[in-house]
Parts: sequence; C-alpha cells; structure tokens
Amino acid sequence: MARRTLNKWFLTAAATAMIAGMSLHMATAAPLAEAVERSSKAIEADTGRLIEMYKDIHQNPELGFMEKRTSAIVAKELEALGFEVKTGIGGTGVVGILKNGDGPTVMYRADMDANAVEEATGLPYASKVRVLRDDGTEVPVAHMCGHDAHVTWMLGMAKTMVAMKDAWSGTMVLVGQPAEEPITGAQAMIDAGMYDKYGVPKPDFFIGIHTAPGPVGMMMSSAGPKMAGTDQIDILFRGVGGHGSMPQMTKDPVVMASLAVLEYQAIVSRTVTPQETAVLTVGSVQAGADNNVIPATALLKANLRWYNPQVREQMIAGIKAVSNGIARTYGMPEDQLPVITMKGGSTPLVNDKALAERLAATMKGVIGDKNVVTEFPPATGSEDVHLLLGPYQDVPFDYMIVGVADPKVYADAVAKGLQFPYSAHNPNFVVDLKAIPFGTKIATVAMLDLLGKPAN
Repeated sequence: MARRTLNKWFLTAAATAMIAGMSLHMATAAPLAEAVERSSKAIEADTGRLIEMYKDIHQNPELGFMEKRTSAIVAKELEALGFEVKTGIGGTGVVGILKNGDGPTVMYRADMDANAVEEATGLPYASKVRVLRDDGTEVPVAHMCGHDAHVTWMLGMAKTMVAMKDAWSGTMVLVGQPAEEPITGAQAMIDAGMYDKYGVPKPDFFIGIHTAPGPVGMMMSSAGPKMAGTDQIDILFRGVGGHGSMPQMTKDPVVMASLAVLEYQAIVSRTVTPQETAVLTVGSVQAGADNNVIPATALLKANLRWYNPQVREQMIAGIKAVSNGIARTYGMPEDQLPVITMKGGSTPLVNDKALAERLAATMKGVIGDKNVVTEFPPATGSEDVHLLLGPYQDVPFDYMIVGVADPKVYADAVAKGLQFPYSAHNPNFVVDLKAIPFGTKIATVAMLDLLGKPAN
C-alpha cells in the first residue's frame, strides 16, 4: 500500500471515529451485537480503573526477563477473576486459563517488556526508571512501544469477559509474555514447557494486538505475511591491545570492526537480489574506554530482517565472510578470528487469511468499514508472538494493529508531510489515554466473536 493510501486510511479513521464512547454500528449478527453492546458499556464503566492501571505500568517499566512487577500484576488480576494462573514460565511468563463450558480454546497474548530508551514525552506519568543490566551498564527504561497498553487491554478484556460469561462458551488462555523486544521471550516460554510441563491447552485460535502511531479509532486485521523474520547477532572482534601512540605493536579491533560495519552494507546492496526484502543494521559498537588505549576487543551488535530463509542464510554467511576476511587481513590467526553469536530470532509473521478476514468483518460491523484496514503491505518490523504456538503451527493466527495516537496529533503530522507523528521506540512515543478503552474494546470484541454462543 502506498504511503498516500495508508495515510488516507488513517485520516479517514481519525475523522470518523467517535473515540471516547464509540458509536457501535452493530451490523454484526445477534447475539454477538448484543454482547458487544454490553461489553462496551462495561468497558466504559471500567475506563477510569484501566487508565490508572496503564499509568502505573507505564511509570514502572521493566526490561525483558526483568518483568517481575508487571507479571505479578497480571497474575494477581487474573487470579482475582477466577483464572487458573501459571507463573514463572520461561522466567517471568504468566498464563491464565479460564474454562467456561464447551467451545473453542482461544489464546491471546500481551507482551510485558519495555525499551532501553529515555522517555522525553514530558507526561506527568512519564518513566524515570533506570536499571543496571547484567553487563554492568546503566540504561534508562520506558514503554516506548506500547506494551503497557497491551497488558492493560488484556486485563480489561479479561474482566469484561468474566462479567459476561453467559454470552460465551469455551476456554480463554491469556499469556503475559516476557522479552518480546530481544525476540527471545516466546521461545523461552516454549522451551520451558508451556504446553507439556505447565499444561497449557492447545488453542483453536490465537490472536494478539499491537499499538501503532495511527489515530485512535482505527484498527487493522490484514491477511498474509505482515512482519519480517529477524536475527540478533553479536560479532566480537579480537585483537591485540596496546598504547595508542604505538599502533604498530597492536592489532586494532576498533579498525576491524569499523571496516566491518561499512562492508556489511554491501552484503545487502551488492549480493542480495533487489526484489527480496533484506535489512542488515548494526545497532551498537562497543570498544575501549580511554582515548589513548587500543583495546583488545570490539563488539558489534547486528540485526537482520528477512522474509526468504535463503536471504537470511546469505546475510549470515556474508557477515561471517566479511568479518573473518578483515581479521585475517589485519594478521589475526585462525584461532583468534571473530566470535559470532546468534542470539534471539524469529520467523516471519503470517496472518491466517480466514481468521484475519473474519475478525475484520466483525470489527467493521462494530466500528465501521472506514475504520478497519484490511490491506497492508509486509513490514520489516518483527515479532515473536507466533512462536508461542510452539509445535502447533497449524493453529489459525491473527495479529491485529490498533491506533493509539491522538487523531489531531496524527492529522497535524500528516499535514506537515510526516507519515506518523512518532515511531515505536522513539523517546516521544505516546499512547493517548483514549486508546485504553478503545483497545480493550477491540480485544473484547475479538474474543466474543471467537467464543460467542451461536443464536438459538
């Protein structure tokens, strides 16, 4: 979809959405329409509590696998609602299971971790948190990707669904997932035995929702490939350290790493077919501490994005060849070539066609055709949510997107020629508070659609 068409979708949503108490179109069939109307009223009555919950989570962000406080909130809320709660899955993962008669099992995920970004929004509830990482570095922490909203939406939906148990039948499985940002949390939960050891039932449907800096009042449910596969790779160049005044007595890993950063770019631009999606980014260069000391090592942290597994292999092979070639050029022996460490990764995210179309049709009946985007090109962002299916890759999955920007702020940005007012992971990322009840409604409507009782 061209940028102009995409902005047209979002601007239309911004102009037509009735955000605070959305006028439900109710083109959906009864009894779903009745259930949606009831849920809307319940969420509106619960909005004040949800906003305070959101602010609390926002002010207390936690990095991946450090989400002890957030996971405790999820566990406590779900236990109070009568869910069977399982904690500590893959470290800080939480699963709540609620059985309500016969019917399908629907899994829903909310990721819990924040970013190592210093918030600059100036909001009265802005994060001021800083933490020490395992490597001893101190970093700021803030929810600049909306995971705080994701958790709030899930817990708001859970309360609404429990209050409306007469309107649905089946089993809800709600997952509080750690460490989405490093793309390691979903796999950690699977590796910990989420299904076999912890007894989480296989879902019949699986859905997730993510924020986007489009206007509040719009959402997307789009079929097909949506997000790229990704890999996190560390490349450690080893050298011989020494005095900065005598470089001839050293083997400088800073120079090796610097050359590698530049040469990596040619892997994509000169070896990968232009028709293929391929991104190779070096997000961190770490070496040395003093002006006059050549260090013994230099660390590069790289990230790949891809859709075709062959392109992935091509980029990985290229990184190895470039790194080893540079090290050899600077005189490093074979047993001291760069150490390449594969860290977190994920396959491309693909939405099931039938499920995406079903939920899109339902949402159109609730919030109006113009507020539901059904066509969206594959992006180079990545997710690990679908890895939570583990061995059950045949389960229909749909990952929806919900706008969280103030519609006026969004429209003003577009008028200035910007695609969005801010991006995810930006210090100025803002979830407008009107998005809290709206996102909760979207989550609830999706669950009611998949679990709702058929008409008599």
